[in-house]
Amino acid sequence: MTDLSPAAQAVRDAAFDLWETVDTAEAIAAAALRAAADQVVPVEPEPPELPFPSVNDPWPRWNANQNTRDKLLAIADELEAQ
Repeated sequence: MTDLSPAAQAVRDAAFDLWETVDTAEAIAAAALRAAADQVVPVEPEPPELPFPSVNDPWPRWNANQNTRDKLLAIADELEAQ
């Protein structure tokens, strides 16, 4: 078994408290994280480039959302790799 990140370990421990086997807990937790990522930060197309600087630039929000999605999916990947 490989070492998990603190976030993945916390999810695994919480799931294991609810289900009998580690394999089941990890699979269910990973599926729940993927579903949460799809609901909270769905895949969005890249916003258009603005021709000039603007306080309404959509890129910072888009980047933050996609980074959050990537982090959730990385935890799910860790759990599935066990």
